[in-house]
Amino acid sequence: MAVVTVTDTRRAVEAVWRIESARLIGGIARMVHDIGVAEELAQEALVAALEQWPESGVPDSPGAWLMAVAKRRAIDRFRRQERFERKLYELGRELETQQVASEPELDDIGDDVLRLVFTACHPVLSAEARVALTLRLLGGLTTGEIARAFLVPEPTVAQRIVRAKKTLARENVPFEVPEGPELARRLSSVLEVIYLVFNEGYSATAGDDWMRPEMCAEALRLGRIVAQLAPNEPEVHGLVALMEIQASRARARTTSTGEPVLLLDQDRGRWDRLLIRRGLAALERAAALADSPGPYALQAEIAACHARAPTAEVTDWDRIVALYAELGRTAPSPVVDLNRAVAVSMASGPAEGLALVDRLAGEPALATYHLLPSVRGDLLVKLGRHAEAVEEFARAASLTGNERERALLLGRADDARSGS
Repeated sequence: MAVVTVTDTRRAVEAVWRIESARLIGGIARMVHDIGVAEELAQEALVAALEQWPESGVPDSPGAWLMAVAKRRAIDRFRRQERFERKLYELGRELETQQVASEPELDDIGDDVLRLVFTACHPVLSAEARVALTLRLLGGLTTGEIARAFLVPEPTVAQRIVRAKKTLARENVPFEVPEGPELARRLSSVLEVIYLVFNEGYSATAGDDWMRPEMCAEALRLGRIVAQLAPNEPEVHGLVALMEIQASRARARTTSTGEPVLLLDQDRGRWDRLLIRRGLAALERAAALADSPGPYALQAEIAACHARAPTAEVTDWDRIVALYAELGRTAPSPVVDLNRAVAVSMASGPAEGLALVDRLAGEPALATYHLLPSVRGDLLVKLGRHAEAVEEFARAASLTGNERERALLLGRADDARSGS
């Protein structure tokens, strides 16, 4: 093993941690049955690497090296706690009979990571806590990185993570992959967390940037991992398909200076065809595994309609209307109804779309949803009702927390005011 500098070692450790942290924490959690303790032990192993690797060099199997150190630290911890004597004996026997510094130590990593996914995304935690804990344990992100991604104070993220670990321990949440009906319920929580992360990257709810591509990439990475670990679950592939296809538009969604570009105005030549092909392949896998598509697969089918259309003018809007109708039956939501109204306006004219939008005006869930007045303003412009459209765009601008989107909406209000 070659000797490396302290700077090189730190870079190597950071790279190894990003790749191996989920496997390491999952493997330790399987033995100690406590995610908080598992992360502490993994961090201790990380410190040991920073201390030892500059002199000894980076091992051939760094993940196995970290696992061996973490296990030894676990034994030391249990040795100091008399009530864990039986666990000490079990861990000691396991450590003696295995080659701790060799690759087979990580043979069970697939199961361990899957257990970690289901534990970090347990419904007993709030959505915010699940997102923070997932990005911390599975994404390897620091609390600072998570805080910057969601534009919240770092202490807030740290508190969410600490409380999440305490809640999992207090509720005695088992470190396991659920079975039977519980699997479907818990899997939906896992997918919800991943999609929340993706959506925040795709259309940032606050801040100065329209998109945060690194968040999209992290969600897509997590989705692909879950698809590998749960290959027979159709909705996993449906979500991956949806994210792949939506991510394919990233380069076309902003101008060179960061201003938003709406879907129908995008240069489709800038869409990433590789991501589209990957998304369509994942959609085929989802369809092959299910008798009928689930909510994520249906949304992916809608995204695929756009991806397959070489220009906005030839988009199959009738197909999209039908898919939104099916999505509304499968996963009813006022947001789905609003999106269907947009599709109806494209297929049958703005008057029909506006009639559907006006029916949603009293929905409590949409009371502060900026896209409701935004959509209504767009339809009013198409109908020549410019004065009303100005009011709607101004209201939409007041409701969004994203500065780029606010500027876009105010610009549309100005256009409507001038009758353009």
